[in-house]
Amino acid sequence: MSAKLDQLSATLQAVLGEKVAKLTVALGEVTVECRAQDYLAVCQVLRGGAGLKFEQLIDLCGVDYQEYGEGSYDGLRYAVVNHFLSVSLNQRLRVRVFATDEDFPILPTLVDLWPVANWFEREAFDLYGIMFENHPDLRRLLTDYGFVGHPFRKDFPMIGNVEMRYDPEQQRVIYEPVSIELRNNVPRVIRNEGAHRG
Repeated sequence: MSAKLDQLSATLQAVLGEKVAKLTVALGEVTVECRAQDYLAVCQVLRGGAGLKFEQLIDLCGVDYQEYGEGSYDGLRYAVVNHFLSVSLNQRLRVRVFATDEDFPILPTLVDLWPVANWFEREAFDLYGIMFENHPDLRRLLTDYGFVGHPFRKDFPMIGNVEMRYDPEQQRVIYEPVSIELRNNVPRVIRNEGAHRG
C-alpha cells in the first residue's frame, strides 16, 4: 500500500472513528463502509473535514446483492456506493452503505451536500427502488412514469408481457400485450471446429 493510501486510511479512522464499520484498501483505492444511521454524518465530515475535503461526488449508484457470491452472500440486500474526489488533496474514496429494510430501502439524500446527487439518486430510485429521504424531486428518471417495478433488481422478470408505444390518435402512451413471437436463439447445428480436420 502506498504512503498516500496509508495516510488517507489513518485520517479516515481518526476523524470518523466508530462511524467506520469497515475500511478496506484494494486495487489502489480506499473503501469505507458505514451504517445507514451514520451515512449523512459521515458524508458531512468527508465534505469538509481536515485532511479529507472531498469536494466532488463523482458517482452514486445502487447495488442489489441478492444473488451475490452465487447465493452464498448472507448480508443486507440493497446498497448505495459513492465515489468521491478531493481535487484540492488529489485523493479518491469509495463509500458503501446498506439500507437496513429490504422491503422499503431508504437512505438520506446527499443533495444538500453535493447537488449532483440529485440525478444519481433518482437513477438509483428508478432502477433499484431505493428511496432517498428529503430528496427534493424523487421521481423516475429513465423509465416511463407508468412503469411498474425496478428493472435492475435481481428478481425483476427478464421477459415482460406488455409493451408500450405512443398512439398518435389517442395522443398518449398505451400498453398492449407483447407482439413479439418467441424464437429459439440456439443454432440447430453446433459445430466442434477441432473434431474433424482433414
